[in-house]
Amino acid sequence: MPSLAAAPTAGDFVGFLDARNTFETNNLTVGRNGNPIGGVAENMTVALEGAAFILQYVDATTGWQIK
Repeated sequence: MPSLAAAPTAGDFVGFLDARNTFETNNLTVGRNGNPIGGVAENMTVALEGAAFILQYVDATTGWQIK
């Protein structure tokens, strides 16, 4: 399970790509590492085959936002 930065700065970003098209059968779980993802205090699970997305850090309230 990849984990996001524990002390990010606004504007930091990280991208994910399901290059092998396996997220549907082998879900990706992104560890929030203490910061919210989209304002929610839970890890993120992705189960969409072929998914590609960027998470960008906004602030302590929103945390990481999908772009």
